[in-house]
Amino acid sequence: MTDFSKILDKAKEIESKMKESQEKIKNISATGVSGGDSVKITLNGEGEIINLDISSNILKEDKTIIEDLIKAAHSNAKSQLKSKTSEEISKTAGGFGIPGFKWPL
Repeated sequence: MTDFSKILDKAKEIESKMKESQEKIKNISATGVSGGDSVKITLNGEGEIINLDISSNILKEDKTIIEDLIKAAHSNAKSQLKSKTSEEISKTAGGFGIPGFKWPL
């Protein structure tokens, strides 16, 4: 029974660390850029846009170009955020493979 108790204790420890990690992830931010820094989008750890900066120079462009630049900056930020959250989860998991675990981004 001792082995089972150790397994349960370890599971509780990992659960606690995952909760801490989720709180840390909420505070992460990532900024994506496109068009040579003419569009910048910052996402928080939950994937919400917290800042959008569009250079006044780019506003002279066609609407579809601006839309594409916004999408590209968002995609860039989302990719960075995914990398940062994966890194945080890896730290927390301490090398334990958690099959099928994905942060919802």
